[in-house]
Amino acid sequence: MRLISLFFLLLSSQPAFAADLPGIPQFIDEMVARHHFKRADLERVFRRAEQRPDVIEAIEKPATLKPWAEYRANFVNPQRIKDGLQFWKKNEVYLQRAQRQFGVPPEYIVAIIGVETMYGKQTGRFRTLDALTTLAFDYPRRAPYFRAELEQYLLLASEQDFNLLTINSSYAGALGIPQFMPGNYRKYALDYNGNGHIDILHEPADAIGSVANYFKNYGWRSGEPVATQVHVAEENNLGDLMVARPVMGWTADAGVSLDKESKEILPPAWMLDLTLENGKEYWLVFENFDVIMRYNISSYYAMSVHQLAQAMRASLP
Repeated sequence: MRLISLFFLLLSSQPAFAADLPGIPQFIDEMVARHHFKRADLERVFRRAEQRPDVIEAIEKPATLKPWAEYRANFVNPQRIKDGLQFWKKNEVYLQRAQRQFGVPPEYIVAIIGVETMYGKQTGRFRTLDALTTLAFDYPRRAPYFRAELEQYLLLASEQDFNLLTINSSYAGALGIPQFMPGNYRKYALDYNGNGHIDILHEPADAIGSVANYFKNYGWRSGEPVATQVHVAEENNLGDLMVARPVMGWTADAGVSLDKESKEILPPAWMLDLTLENGKEYWLVFENFDVIMRYNISSYYAMSVHQLAQAMRASLP
């Protein structure tokens, strides 16, 4: 392992407050014992880390608190469709290769990147070190998760020659064009353009291959659907929406309207209801929808990805 001191800038500014957070000395002990980092280097890092209350504020107020129609409009709109088609055309070779290799259609890879970062244009404004340090040591509700991601980030920095004081991310520490958490970066990111370096911070090809690899590893089923909108005649007979059942079961119990051909080819599904101003719309969602939710555990998120993907596919020449 390279010496982590290679990544740090020698700055003359005063130490930030994050170094005083409870738990950091013990974390440094663990990193020294487990991964053989130099204690002085880690102490110098955390003296530069800033405690960011706005990170906690952001994670406590996710976009999914918005009504569905408002949430959807942020991601499924003419500009994002137009930019997505341009990204698709520019990177078509890698998208086709990813579909052949992993079975993930191009529109879903492009839609994930579009929802996450506007195709790489908005990759985050928080310094990753600050975000992860704040969440690891000043956010008790999810501290174990973010402490593990901070560990992964320090290892990633060692492997990728990151300068810990210059890399930015989302408020949660998600990195690069596809917004991978550090652990997923280390596990699923690929060198997809063959230049000998994995770089999802700057290289769309690597981002495309990495998203497809992530989906495949989480169980993407090639050739199977993601979601289909349906009409429900007997809303009182829906029962537990989150229990998957054969499509024929939905049609028998709740009067779900599907054409005969679809009934024969669709796999088991569960039901999603989305509230609009004029009532509810219903969707049967399948295993691939669940795979998208592994990226972000929000049905609003997964449905936005699906609808953006379908809108782009429908807009192709």
